[in-house]
Amino acid sequence: MKALLVLGPMVRHVDGDSAAVWVETASAGVVTVRLPGRDGEQVWRAPTFGVHGHHYALVEVTGLHPGERSTYQVLLDDQVVWPQPADPFPAPHLATSPPGGPVRLAFGSCRTSVPHDLVHETSHGVDALRTYALSLRAGEPGPLGVEPDLLLLLGDQVYADSTSAAMREFIASRRSLQEEPGAELADYEEYAHLYQLAWTEPPLRWLFSWLPSLMIFDDHDIRDDWNTSLAWREEMEQTSWWHGRVVAGLGSYWVYQHLGNLSVSARAGDPLWHELQRRQAEHPGREVDLTDAVDAFAERADRDPLSYRWSYTHPLGGSSHLVVVDSRAARNLDPEHRAMLDEAEMSWLDEQLTGDVEHLVIGTSLPYLLPRGIHHLEAWDEAVVAGAWGPRWRRPGEWLRQELDLEHWAAFHASFERVAAMVTEVADGRRGTAPASVVFLSGDVHHSYITEVVRTGGSRILQLVCSPVRNPMPVVMRAAFALVAHGIARPLGAALARSARVPDPPLRWRDVAGPWFDNNIAVLDIEGQDLRTVWLGGRRVLGIDDEPQLVLVADIELDVPPVGSSTHPARARVHPDDRSRVRPRAARALGVAALSLAAYAWWRRSR
Repeated sequence: MKALLVLGPMVRHVDGDSAAVWVETASAGVVTVRLPGRDGEQVWRAPTFGVHGHHYALVEVTGLHPGERSTYQVLLDDQVVWPQPADPFPAPHLATSPPGGPVRLAFGSCRTSVPHDLVHETSHGVDALRTYALSLRAGEPGPLGVEPDLLLLLGDQVYADSTSAAMREFIASRRSLQEEPGAELADYEEYAHLYQLAWTEPPLRWLFSWLPSLMIFDDHDIRDDWNTSLAWREEMEQTSWWHGRVVAGLGSYWVYQHLGNLSVSARAGDPLWHELQRRQAEHPGREVDLTDAVDAFAERADRDPLSYRWSYTHPLGGSSHLVVVDSRAARNLDPEHRAMLDEAEMSWLDEQLTGDVEHLVIGTSLPYLLPRGIHHLEAWDEAVVAGAWGPRWRRPGEWLRQELDLEHWAAFHASFERVAAMVTEVADGRRGTAPASVVFLSGDVHHSYITEVVRTGGSRILQLVCSPVRNPMPVVMRAAFALVAHGIARPLGAALARSARVPDPPLRWRDVAGPWFDNNIAVLDIEGQDLRTVWLGGRRVLGIDDEPQLVLVADIELDVPPVGSSTHPARARVHPDDRSRVRPRAARALGVAALSLAAYAWWRRSR
């Protein structure tokens, strides 16, 4: 039978009474979601809409009941297209959020789409998300003993600037790789193919067909260092290809990722979705072509970040709350008013960060809390570019910013301070009843770790970073990073920051566990006031090419005492066979060697 589904189905936003099912189809038609109900069969339908010759539908399955769980089918023009005949995976199901009880949130970032053979696993490691999917398919959900309720992907779901051999082959079939932008993506058609490469693997396709997913972009979804600074943006705008790239990137992101993040009510207020509904009402029974509206919307969103908000919120069972923050497109790059979030976005975030919830969870692709030495270095570099060391240092400072990726929250010091004030007020009970914890979830930095803000009372403030899902830092670089981040960078960074008159950060934080450098997927288990998190990876089994073994990297209980009591260090139980962590002695030895090699390579290049 000819495949009628190109991508999906993907279960996206789910709450107590609704679920969104997204698909890309091979042709225009009407998509139906069918599931058995208490009073017989129930169906929900939506016509496809077109964008640049591709066909999509998002079916809003409404009128459900909290905690309801049922298998479902997807039909295109009354023909069943999912599940497929002889599918070796279990039948997909829809499960609405229960009114209370524990929540298990899987999260991670940075996943490249390359084959799963020995050659690519040597360079890219074992895919942690795919391994987790295969383990869940086999009925082995890991140490928590149950499957997750939600998947949060925190950026770099696709790499538009670092393409695989398969992606380069597709690009070469359309245009010369010698013309700009070379092997990087140029237009919507290439983005559509990249998403197909990333999401059509059978284990992932099955996982997405039942596990609700939420997403937010980071730089590689568009391009490395996206919106690092005004100088970076001006450099991009001088190229012949950037405008087409960013329009295609943002337009395809809305279609493939963002549309499914929204609840039914939030989607109804989305201007592009509203335009789609208007056109469909004018042309009932026909597929609407939304290409012009998507392109105009993406161009406007890039030109004027105030015109659209990519951030969103999501309830987390019981009374916990998730706030997902856009830390890329919403930046203010004016050197005089530099901010991670423009004023409208910061005001919106200020409104979302409140108490009266059990746990407040903040998702941001870029870690809010870096190792202290790196934090000082990034804050120092921002001050140097602003002129703290005089005009002659501005250009070297900008070069360092782009070469070393010094563009996290620490490099937007004013924004860091404002968010610190917000979360401190929440944790102190000045924005409603203090939650049991405020938890940042982040990715981006190609290693995983846990940090905690040092406090003597109120809510515990924690950060959990999980990166990468599949794109590990080279081994020698791990040691060099560990040496710099946790060794010489701390005193050096502090001294440099003082020399540039950078004020000390308003928070103090310490390491709880990590770093781990191999590919991982993390799961946060929220049960009442208790928090537990596990990091899971994959390991190739000798003689078995396609069934990697799920490996426990860390299993950590995060002690959350009653609000207002004195806090003490979190209990951390780390798996003893943790070979992905760089030990201090090895870090020093390998780090010195790596830095020496880097210095020698720089010297040779300068000659």
